Amino acid sequence: MQASFKKYNLKFIRPAGTSRGVMHDRDVWFLMLKDRDGRHTGIGEIAPLKNLSCDDRPGLEEKIREVCENIQDFQYWIEEGLKDFPSILFGLETALLDVRAEKSKILFPSEFTGGNVGIPINGLIWMGKVDFMKQQIRKKIDQGFRCIKLKIGAIDFDTEVDLIKMIRKEFAADELEVRVDANGAFSPEEASGKLERLAALQVHSIEQPIRQGQLDAMEKLCRNTPVPIALDEELIGINRVEEKKELLENTKPQYIILKPSLHGGIRGCKEWIDLAEKLEIGWWNTSALESNIGLNAIAQWTYSLGVDMPQGLGTGQLFSNNIPSPLEIRNAELFYNMQKKWDLMNIR
Repeated sequence: MQASFKKYNLKFIRPAGTSRGVMHDRDVWFLMLKDRDGRHTGIGEIAPLKNLSCDDRPGLEEKIREVCENIQDFQYWIEEGLKDFPSILFGLETALLDVRAEKSKILFPSEFTGGNVGIPINGLIWMGKVDFMKQQIRKKIDQGFRCIKLKIGAIDFDTEVDLIKMIRKEFAADELEVRVDANGAFSPEEASGKLERLAALQVHSIEQPIRQGQLDAMEKLCRNTPVPIALDEELIGINRVEEKKELLENTKPQYIILKPSLHGGIRGCKEWIDLAEKLEIGWWNTSALESNIGLNAIAQWTYSLGVDMPQGLGTGQLFSNNIPSPLEIRNAELFYNMQKKWDLMNIR
């Protein structure tokens, strides 16, 4: 087998605001494999998030090159060598699935890849000025979404609460599910009070209310919270089964949110799922601003798990230079449209 890689800069159509700042573009790497006779090729995406992923550090590209130069040892890389490089692991896992696939880009054949069934997804509301956020909310509701996720923590909290009040005046909790993602924006001292205010508005859950690494404070919050807490950033860098088990047993969150690029690839996320289910902790999957190459892999794998609650899967509509693909939204579900083709010209 032969391996190579290519760096690619994804450009946001509109700056994407989070509590950690505003993103205008982001780098990803495409890992490309060829089998011995060159007839079968596979592509995987390596997409660490800047200042967040545990493998966003100097030497990442050198590590990708090392993997490519020693691709015959892929089993070692998957089982042990890339445990601390989850974004590379995810790219390698999915490139291998693709090179072995009977049909290109069909990694997990199913009713989803046959175009017959969609995956329910939430509508993501990005941070920004109040009018911009209101426009996004109205657009998602008009598009048929019955689960929306609001990024909070970058503007005044009272204003964010008012936005949710506006939603609740029109839609009850059984008509529209509201999830919020604080990205660690609250301090431990203020978190309980803010969670009480969100609970009064029947918010479904809150992702990462306080910054990761404050485990005593997080355990206390999870034990007493009026709003179910979903851990996200808290899982980053916890790459071994015994560490995962210890974290979940000690904090006992209501949910965990899994992103293969950040949380150990498909292999590592499956470990999280198995542990969570034993502890009766809920979970759902989320993409992490990958291109359509990565999103396709995450979506197909997610469907194979038999999910029924809305997943946090993007749609590739954030980037002006995404990779054209069969993925599309219909009635607040992600579909694989068999009539559309992949266009990999910009990768090769």
